[in-house]
Amino acid sequence: MQPFRVGVTPDFYVDAKGRFEHVVEAKFAVPNLEWEAMPEMPGNHATPEVLNRYDAVFALSTKIDAASLRGVDRLAIVARWGVGYDRIDTEALTAADAVLAITPNAVRTPVAEAILTLVLALAKNLLIQDRLTRQGKWRGDLPRLGRNLRGQVLGSIGCGNIGRELFRLAQPFGFSRLLAHDPYVDAVEGVEMVDLETVCRESDFVCVNTLLNESTRGLVNERLFRLMKPTAHFINTARGPIVDETALIRALAEGWIAGAGIDVFEQEPPRPDHPLFAMDNVIVTPHGLPWTEEIARDNGLEACDNILAVARGQAPGGVVNRAVLNRPGFQNKLQRYL
Repeated sequence: MQPFRVGVTPDFYVDAKGRFEHVVEAKFAVPNLEWEAMPEMPGNHATPEVLNRYDAVFALSTKIDAASLRGVDRLAIVARWGVGYDRIDTEALTAADAVLAITPNAVRTPVAEAILTLVLALAKNLLIQDRLTRQGKWRGDLPRLGRNLRGQVLGSIGCGNIGRELFRLAQPFGFSRLLAHDPYVDAVEGVEMVDLETVCRESDFVCVNTLLNESTRGLVNERLFRLMKPTAHFINTARGPIVDETALIRALAEGWIAGAGIDVFEQEPPRPDHPLFAMDNVIVTPHGLPWTEEIARDNGLEACDNILAVARGQAPGGVVNRAVLNRPGFQNKLQRYL
């Protein structure tokens, strides 16, 4: 029986160097399994020639689309280190009898904590207070006072894995209402499920917790920003292209909203002269605020476990394209690993 081969996408060795190797080395030290760094691919875009060398791909942000999978018949699983999969064509994976598995358990709490970090920092004017103190000034020089969270309204665009964890963590702060819009969720205990406009119009903190796809690209636009309170803060830790960045910049510059916490951008990394960088009512972070020692470890563990399940001939956890599970081609792949 040939070894079960795992390819690690090359972007790990740039964007997550030192944060994944020890987990992979420990988890993949099992009989009849080989793993290696995949060769560099132009534009971080997977090619059929490379993919067809492997039974499994341990993926960070490599693009895998229909062209990547043309003629690929060996690959059984793409295990994403994280939960975003906007660079992976799930329909093409299904057609190739390969499963996409993500790591929802690993990211749930770190991302929710990151959102609350931005909520608190914006509410308390943390960056302004820090800068003022470093300038030798004192509290009498503060341009504005902060706000308590008790009595405020917390809103989420999306109420899946991370949105629900955000609301769970937020309970002790005494928010007067928890609002969410999610077309795929009917009810969540303690949360008012409302339309998108109501979330934007009535929330003091509007947080983005939805995935990026063609229906959500540019979802938060000028119309929605104009609905928000002039005292509201906007927070995005999901994906940059969900938001019309030009509209966000205008909303902040013209005072439609009070401030923003932005961990993700339309283009990453953003250019050094990005307009958001010059605004004192904005906190920006490098798509890394949820990156903790624990999320790096747990993403690796969960992704490796998903791969190892397939190597044992079992369906993995965190499956995105569930339709593939009953396809004869995928079932045949599982059978060959038994």
